[in-house]
Amino acid sequence: MHLIETQNLSFAYRDSVRALDSVNFVAPRNARIAVIGPNGAGKSTLFRHLNGVLLAKEGQVLVRGEPVTKKNIKEVRKFVGVVFQNPDDQIFAPTVEQDVAFGPTNLGLDETTVIHRVDEVLGLLGIEYLRHRAPHHLSGGEKKRVAIAGVLAMEPEVLVMDEPTAGLDPRGRDDLIRFVNSLAERYGMTVIISTHELDLVTEFADYVYVMDQGSIQAQGTVPEIFEQEEMLHRARLDIPVLPRLCRSLRRRGADLPVAYAFDEVERNLATALKVRLSP
Repeated sequence: MHLIETQNLSFAYRDSVRALDSVNFVAPRNARIAVIGPNGAGKSTLFRHLNGVLLAKEGQVLVRGEPVTKKNIKEVRKFVGVVFQNPDDQIFAPTVEQDVAFGPTNLGLDETTVIHRVDEVLGLLGIEYLRHRAPHHLSGGEKKRVAIAGVLAMEPEVLVMDEPTAGLDPRGRDDLIRFVNSLAERYGMTVIISTHELDLVTEFADYVYVMDQGSIQAQGTVPEIFEQEEMLHRARLDIPVLPRLCRSLRRRGADLPVAYAFDEVERNLATALKVRLSP
């Protein structure tokens, strides 16, 4: 049984073209999944179905094998936490501490448990110093961390993040990706992200879905997806920098395998150039 599964999920906003068209998506346990595609591909609409912000009208969404309905939506949201692209859509309390406490309090947890969870996630994200600050006075990166903290305080087993690095500077982006990867590696959490930043996919994902015009165009591992250049071109996507560099050098005669991780590309280049890397 998968943690999350959609079966022929379709959805349209009023009379517009379908935002989702027969989408079949699976999220197993302890997975890191990237959903990529151009603007308007349907990524955000799919994510809004995964914890019942939108309820399926055509097809269905299953969480732990059970269809998501109005009756079980509270339980679903304990299990699947969603962080939206714009943190201002989620942050509303007068202080950071109150905002992070809202979710677990709304779950009916006692005060001691709520305080413990707030302390834990603020420490995990390194934002204890923001505890008494007003959220609307924070930077974009700080707001993003507060939004994540508010979701993690409910201790979901699945974390869904829509464009998590949007608006972050390079340092903030790297810090966030290290943190998100640690959730899967240290806590066994399933993490699902959408992104336009394809180089991020090679640093994060075990599995990739490509969406365009409301449907899934391809799915597979990182190498399987980024070997499909024609499909990516049709979906108005490019190939990440590292494999593109490897392929360019191979076309010029270099004996260099295509790789996706920085460390692997570095080692392969050092071997090809007969350069010894320092330990």
